[in-house]
Amino acid sequence: MKTTQIGHISLPSSRLVYGCMRINGDNSADAFKQGKNAIRAAIDAGYNHFDHADIYGGGVCESIFGEVIKESPELREQLIVTSKAGIRFANTPNEGDVGRYDFSKQYIIGQVEGSLQRLNVDALDLFLLHRPDYLFDPQEVAETFEQLKRQGKVKHFGVSNFSPSQLNLLQSFTSEKLAVNQVEINIHNIDAFSNGTLDQCLQNNITPMAWCPIATVVYEAWGNTFSQQDVERIHQEFDRQAQIYGVEKWLIAFAWLLKHPAKICPIVGTTNPERIKAATSALEINYSREDWYRLLQARNGQPVP
Repeated sequence: MKTTQIGHISLPSSRLVYGCMRINGDNSADAFKQGKNAIRAAIDAGYNHFDHADIYGGGVCESIFGEVIKESPELREQLIVTSKAGIRFANTPNEGDVGRYDFSKQYIIGQVEGSLQRLNVDALDLFLLHRPDYLFDPQEVAETFEQLKRQGKVKHFGVSNFSPSQLNLLQSFTSEKLAVNQVEINIHNIDAFSNGTLDQCLQNNITPMAWCPIATVVYEAWGNTFSQQDVERIHQEFDRQAQIYGVEKWLIAFAWLLKHPAKICPIVGTTNPERIKAATSALEINYSREDWYRLLQARNGQPVP
């Protein structure tokens, strides 16, 4: 597994991050067992960075991971444990509550403490604000970060789904260097290439982590706007490249992201041990600039301007 440095985190991160959003499956005993096996398969394949959020499985996903740590405490020092908070679902905590975002100090500190307990760790290596709270007070968030750092509950901080201006705003108020911006990047959603997100990451040594990296290839993209004709054209190019490189086409989707100089870290979310391991082979693809643009052209349905 190739690695990359994320901010000031001393332990290099695996270039592929294992996403724990689905490790609870259908919440059955068998699903929990499969989730634990997936975590161990990822570790065996060289992943050392695990991405969580307080809302994944209603906290169950963090608890499953925490069981693995409890069973094998020696793993803790080898891993980068990331979690996120800030999304509040409708009807929580009270019936009738509206779905919302919440970066208030009391809420964020409470969620971090809950994550620590479920994950069975003393501190998060990395904590991300999950989605921008339109009402967030950057001074309050800065104070929250300082308190979490001072109390030893969080070592490093970042954001998720932030625009460049939102990230700049927060960074201007906090002395904590933001290490990550976790955003959607895939063949369907290429906004990060043109809206300044990846430019900002390169300029400020911020690591972009890509969620849903293989959307359109394996599953439909979030908010899909592609027509059936678009999908057929895109898959035709994926098929062509898969044959050239001798790999499955979903690995080409990873290689396409890995090519970018911002050192995008795709999040791998499968719970299938074979696919968890197979994903690492994308790191060995000697992917060409020409094929990168061929895939972009297929995606757009026209040559670049």
